[in-house]
Amino acid sequence: MGPGGIATIIAALSLFVIAVAIGYAVVRVGKLVDQAGAAITDLTNEVTPLLEEVTLTVELINGPLTSINKVTKTVEGLTTKISGSTEEFLDKNKMAMNAASALLAVSKLKKKSDSGAKKSKRKVADEEFE
Repeated sequence: MGPGGIATIIAALSLFVIAVAIGYAVVRVGKLVDQAGAAITDLTNEVTPLLEEVTLTVELINGPLTSINKVTKTVEGLTTKISGSTEEFLDKNKMAMNAASALLAVSKLKKKSDSGAKKSKRKVADEEFE
């Protein structure tokens, strides 16, 4: 056997080692793909019931929200009507407007006197503890 034969054997062995390495890599990648597929299947099996529960929860919450929305719209309409009636009444009756402003002024004065009474009560209570 000459130098050409030895070179051929070395080249053949090198190609064989490379082929084995590529085969090993392909087998490992195949196992990785199988595991990834199994993980995705498990994830799908676990997420599907969760999504169904979330959908059911949202549907159950939307029912009361719809009725609350109706009540809110009704109260809004009632408030608008009352406000309009009150404005119309006060615009037509100047005497009622004067009475309302007087009641408002008395209410403000009462609040001021109540806050002053509370302050004086606090001073008396503080003095008792000293």
